This record gives sequence, structure tokens and C-alpha cells, in this order.
Amino acid sequence: MIDKLAVRLSQCSAKLKFSLWLLLLCSSLITGLQLWQGGAKIQSDILAMLPKIQEDPLTQTALNRVDQELSNSIYLALLSDSEAQAVLAAQTLISSLNSDKSITFTQVRSADLNQAEALNSYYFNHRFNLLTPTQEAQLNANKLDSLILQTQQQLYNAFGYASSGLIAKDPLLLYPANLQAMAPKQTLKVQQGILLGVQHASDTETQDKVAAIVMAKGVGSAFNPNIQQQQISVLQQAFDEIHQQDADIKVLKAGALFHASAATQSAKTEVSTLGVASLIGVSLLVWLAFRSVMPLAIALLTIGTSLLIAVVATLAIFSELHLLTLVFGTSLIGIAIDYSFHFYCERLTQPKSNAAQVIQHIFPAITLALITSVLAYSGIGLAPFPGMQQVAVFCAAGLIGAYLTILLAYPLLASGRLPDRSAPLEFAEHYLNRLSRFQARLKGKKSLLLFIALLVICSLGITRLTTDDDIRNLQQSPDSLLAEEQQLRSMLSGGTDNQFLLVRADSEESLLQSLEQLTPRLNKLIEKGVIGNAFSLTSYLPSQQQQTDNYQLQGKIYHKLGHVLNNLGLDESLQPELEQSYKQAAGKYIDASSFINSDAGQLFAPLWIAADEQQDEFGSIVLLGGITDLATLTKLFPHGSEVQLIDKVGDISDIMGKYRELTLILLAIAMTIAAVIFSTRFSIKLAALVVAVPALSAILTLSLLGLIGSPLTLFHALALILVFGIGVDYSLFFAESKQQSRGVMMAVFMSACSTILAFGLLAFSSTPAIHNFGLTLLLGIVFTFVLSPFIQTFTRTIK
Repeated sequence: MIDKLAVRLSQCSAKLKFSLWLLLLCSSLITGLQLWQGGAKIQSDILAMLPKIQEDPLTQTALNRVDQELSNSIYLALLSDSEAQAVLAAQTLISSLNSDKSITFTQVRSADLNQAEALNSYYFNHRFNLLTPTQEAQLNANKLDSLILQTQQQLYNAFGYASSGLIAKDPLLLYPANLQAMAPKQTLKVQQGILLGVQHASDTETQDKVAAIVMAKGVGSAFNPNIQQQQISVLQQAFDEIHQQDADIKVLKAGALFHASAATQSAKTEVSTLGVASLIGVSLLVWLAFRSVMPLAIALLTIGTSLLIAVVATLAIFSELHLLTLVFGTSLIGIAIDYSFHFYCERLTQPKSNAAQVIQHIFPAITLALITSVLAYSGIGLAPFPGMQQVAVFCAAGLIGAYLTILLAYPLLASGRLPDRSAPLEFAEHYLNRLSRFQARLKGKKSLLLFIALLVICSLGITRLTTDDDIRNLQQSPDSLLAEEQQLRSMLSGGTDNQFLLVRADSEESLLQSLEQLTPRLNKLIEKGVIGNAFSLTSYLPSQQQQTDNYQLQGKIYHKLGHVLNNLGLDESLQPELEQSYKQAAGKYIDASSFINSDAGQLFAPLWIAADEQQDEFGSIVLLGGITDLATLTKLFPHGSEVQLIDKVGDISDIMGKYRELTLILLAIAMTIAAVIFSTRFSIKLAALVVAVPALSAILTLSLLGLIGSPLTLFHALALILVFGIGVDYSLFFAESKQQSRGVMMAVFMSACSTILAFGLLAFSSTPAIHNFGLTLLLGIVFTFVLSPFIQTFTRTIK
């Protein structure tokens, strides 16, 4: 069937085929412009390429809340030798960010004095429902006199917080202690409304630094490149203003904004440098092989057409093009040119044939090669990453564009004769002869020893293979930025981690009681060092049961109010009003709705999830910081429990592991399907041999990865699919060569060089995922290049 298609294609005129190619090119260009004007865009948001996890509505709401709060928040520490200078720098920074007319940042703050006032205003009216654990224990033990003694000490303490107005409404001064208990414990102090910490001197420094802490929330996603640029610009202007006041001020930064910005810059740099380097390398390779401008120009035209069709197809399907797609897509340059290499190498071996005849000759091989390559990319498209799905569409569409360019444009554009270049063909023939002599020597014991050696190496390497599916491998932040963040986290007592607890219940009261029961467990985990800190709403939202108990315990005070006032030396005229206030407070509870909607509760609103039409459960988020033993937390708070650890990073990493295994299974299936397809063209033995070459290359690659200690990831597995998709082309061309192999050898050599150029450069990427992808392909293609020429020896006996 393929041969018949080749004949029919050759019967069409060169001008007709060229007109069809021009029509394809123009329609692609027009479609691309329409898509761009219609809103298609370049996407650099790393979150846009992550797998989508289907969660229940409550969990998804919690994830969205935490993502929104953490991803858009930034933390800055201004370091100075002087406390006064640090405070001044922080005040300048806050003023600069707040005065920005574009409103790039909101909630710019340090110590929030207004928050303390709001809490006092809200809780004072509910003071009869509040008790600290110590106060509760004393009243339960009927130690009223002990509380009276403590109050007396406060009354006679010059630095106490007692005042006549407070005593008249809270004679035992219970309320101030309750208000203090709500504040999270921290090592920072407040000076002129600014949080101050200490950065301890390193080995190279002589003294500690004063650190003024400033926090802010960015408007918009920190992973949007345009928003990144705007936020970084506003921050830099503020830093410049600070440095004009004091050039010695140093700034520590933490937050997703800075990691995302670094990743965006790295991706942009790699897209430009890797793509240009690959293009230059391929162009130089064509020139050295053919010493003619025309093959180079047509090769560049082939690459340009394939890239245009790849971009348009990706935008048409996804409405956006991810930067990671462009980074991986640079490899398309090294693959799309392969068809051009085979065409021109075949022309060198058949100088009397015209372009149409050469295309008819290579048509079966490049058609089968296209099918297997697209099949390989389809395997990548089954991965759960939108970014990798884009890579599959991008590369598959680009290869189809290169294939159509060969069939439709080359009969007219490449009709000119090539200069006489016998040297590359002689080199290829010499290489094949050396391989034949080498193979001839591998008989008897030598071949057996070589087989045993390969078997031992492969077994040793594969047994040493480990796995690493951590999603954080997708992005590698600079060491300096990680160091800054670690210093800031230590000042903020561990900060907040990506993992958190989600507590759920059928009612508000049940949820609040669950939070109260959780608190002792969290305190024990902090004591054991499993976590550094935890933040829960339980301090601010006691359950009705707890409030009722507290109210009844305070009744022991107000039932003996005369005794209390007498021992404190207070006027007995206060008693009626105090008793009346206590009675009026009965049944007036602190509830979630009133607290969250008050000025005091706005800051904590994201941590409370009320039931609604989408989900009928109540939920509360408990933030965790300084996690040192994630495995213990996972066991204590498993999925499906009332208190569940939410670890989005871990869940995505688990999915990566599952898809890594699935990808390797798909690779085996793709090889089987390819063997079936090839058996329609060749004998079963030869079809199996064609597939065996990339299969053995994949095994050797895995073995070498194991020996060098590179953990196996999803990206290694995806690369192995391409090793098969690209490497099987080499086998196909040798199988189709029918002993006329020197032109094929030259084409395979050039193809392998161009692919190695592209993927070898990817191996130098600073992003671990791209590095793993490129390294695996580099090794796999080298092994395939070495093994594939041996097929021409076997074709002498296999029909």
C-alpha cells in the first residue's frame, strides 16, 4: 500500500504539490494570526502545567484558599546594624508599596496594631465566655482565692495592665490574659509598629543584624509573567528608595513570586540559547555535509515550516503555548531535519535521479518513521501534565509539517543538482566496513563473552535504579534565593509550609469541638519536633460547649462577687452592675459568622469554610510550619479521616509515580504495535529486529542511569518513548536500504548528530526535569546510532 501511495504521489506535478504546500503554509500563518488576536498567549505559569487532581468540593475549596493566600504573599526582611535604621527602612518600604498607584500589592503590613484593637473590641463583650486553661483549672478546683491573690498583685504592680475602667467590668482581670493567649507565640518584638527579629551573625560576620519584617500580598497570580514583571519592578523601586536612605541595608526575600520569577527568566534564557545553539549546530552540519547553500536554505525552510505548524496546532488546541513546551520543542529542530537529511543523502547516492524519484524511493521509510514518531509522542500526550500534552501536540504537528514539506515542496525547490560530495559517502562506507569487520570477529566465545558482559552491566545498572517523583523537580530555584527564604523562615518561627490540616464536620459546633480536641495533639507534635508550629482558629472560635462551660465556671466568681470585691478593696456599688452584665451575657455566644464578618476576623476568614450549595460540610484549615517529619503526619492524619493532611505536592508526586509506571507500560505497548505495523512491510524477524534496536538502547540507557545514580522520574520515562520514536527511524532506514547502506549511514549519522545537538543541550538545562529528559535522550540516541547499522548485516540473511 505504501509503495502504491508513493507511485501516485510521484505522478502529481511538482507545481501542483508546491501550490498545495503554499496553501498549507498560508492557511497556517493566517490561522496563527487569528488565534493570537483572539486571545491565544504564551503561558509561563508553572501551575498551568501541573496535573489536575480531582478532589471533593471541601478539599478543593481549602486548596484554593491556601494557594491563593500563600502563592501571592511575599515576606521581606530589611537587615541593618541599627534598630532605628531597620525600622526607618521598613516604614519607607511600607509607604512606598502603599503609595503605588497601580495597586500592585495589598495588605502591606508589619505589626498590625489595628488588628489587636479590633480583637479587643470584638471579644470584650464576650468576656464571660472566655477562660485560659490556667483560669479554667483554678475555677474547677475552686481556687477563687488564688485568682484574687493574682489580681491583687496586678493592682499593686506599676507595670500591670489594671485600670479603673477595666476593673469595674472585669474585677479579677481575667480578660487581658485571654486576649494575650490568642496571639500566636513568636520571638519577634514590636517597635513603632514594626516587627523586629534578629539575624544571627555567620562565620564571616562580626555581629548580629536587626531584621525588620514586612509582609504584603500581590494582586494577581505570582506565576503570571506580566504580573511578575510588574511586581518585581515596584519592589525594585521601593528597594532603590531604601538604599538612597541607607546603602548598607540588605534585603531578604521569600515568597512564590521570587521563585516563579527566577523560573520564568531561566525558561526564557534556555528557550533562546538552546534553540539558537541547536539551529546553528544543525545549519553548520548541513553546510559541512553538502557544501551548498540550497540544502541549507531548504533545511531551514523545513524547520521553519515545522515550527510554524507546531505553534499553530498547539494554540488551536490549547489556546496557549507554555514556555516549557518551547523548551522541549527546541528538540523538534533536531528531529524535523532528519527527513531532509535522508532526502539529500539519497540524492548523493543517486545523482542521476530527480527530486520526485528520490522522494518516491524514501517515501516508505519516512512514512513509517512518521507513524512511529507520532505514536511515540501520543504516549507523551497521555501524561497528566498539560505542559507535556502540549509538547506531544507541538512535536507531532511539527513532524507532520516537516513530512508534508518534503513531499510537497521538495520536488520543485530541491530539483537542482548537488555538488559532487563523495567524501561523506566514503566516510559512511568506511564506517560500515569497520563495523562489519568488528562483527565478523565476534564469533564463538567472543560473542558469548560480550553478551555476558552486557547482561551483567545491564543487570547491575537496573538493580541500582531508584525513583524520584517529587514535583519540585519541575523547578529549581537559585541557591541564594533558597538561602534567603530559609533565613526568613527561621526568624518567623518556621513560617508556613505548603502542607496543612483540613478538619471537617457536619455542623459548626462539631467542627469547633474537633478543633479543640486537635490542639493537644498538635502541641505534642511540636514538643516532639515533628512540626515547628501550628495555627488554628480554636483560640479565636471556642465551641458553644466550651463557652457554656466557661460561663458557668465564671458563675463561681459572680455568685461570690461580694467576697471578691471585699478582698480586692473595691467599692461594693459595683456589684449590681457586674451581676447584671453577667446575667445578660447568658446564651450570647461567639459564632463563626459574626467573627469572620467582623474587623477582628477578616484576617482569619480564609481558614473557615462554611457549608454552602456546593458542599454540605463545614471545614477549617490548620496551618503548619517547620515540618520535619512529613511521613508521621501522613500516618496520623490520613486521607478520608475527620482530620486530614492535605499535601498537594505529595499527591501530585504520587500521580507522577503512577504515570511513570504507566509510561513504561505504554512504551512496551508502542513497541509491540510498531512491530505489528512493520511486519506488514517486512518479515516478522526483520520487524522484530527493527524494534529490538531502540528497545535494547532503552535498556542500556536505564542501566547507565542506574550506574551513575540518576533516579528514575516520569521525564526519564517520557524521554525513553522518544528514544524509541526517534531511534526506530534509524532501524527503518537500514531495513529499507536493501544493502545500499552508505547513503543511509550518512543520513543516520547526520540525524543522530542533529538530535544529539538538540537533546545534548537540554541535558545542560538548570531545570532538573528538562535535564533528565535531555540526558536520557542523549544516551538513548547514542546507543541507537551505534546499534542500528548492524541491521544492514542481518538483512543479508533476513528477508
